[in-house]
Amino acid sequence: MFNKILTGVVVAILVSLPMSASARVKTGHTQKGVASYYHDALHGRKTASGEVYNKRIMSAAHKSLPLGTKVRVTKAGSGKSIVVKINDRGPFVKGRIIDLSRRAARELGIINSGVAKVKVEVLKIPKRGRR
Repeated sequence: MFNKILTGVVVAILVSLPMSASARVKTGHTQKGVASYYHDALHGRKTASGEVYNKRIMSAAHKSLPLGTKVRVTKAGSGKSIVVKINDRGPFVKGRIIDLSRRAARELGIINSGVAKVKVEVLKIPKRGRR
C-alpha cells in the first residue's frame, strides 16, 4: 500500500515538473554573449559529462545545453568560428555563456584577451541517453 502511494506521489511530481530548457533546444538555436576559457589548472579534472578535461581538445562548458551537443562558436567582429562539443557545465561568471578549452580559445583567437563576444549556434544534439 505504502509503495503504491509513494510511486503515485513520485509520478505526480515528475509529471508536474516543466521540461528543462535544454530539452526544448533545437538544431539552429543561437545565443549571443561572452565566451571565456578554462584555466590550465583544470587540465586533467573530471567534467560534468564524466570525461577528463583536456586543454588540447575542442570542448566547452555551457550552463544548459545537453552534454554532447556540438556547437559552432563565432567570434563577433572577426567572423572566425570553431566547432566544439559541450562536455561540462559552466561558466559560473555572470554574463558569460560558454567556457572554451584552451585549444578552442586559441583557434578562436581569444587567448590574449581572455574573453570575447560570440554567437553560439547548436549544430547537433545527442540522442537522449548518449553523450
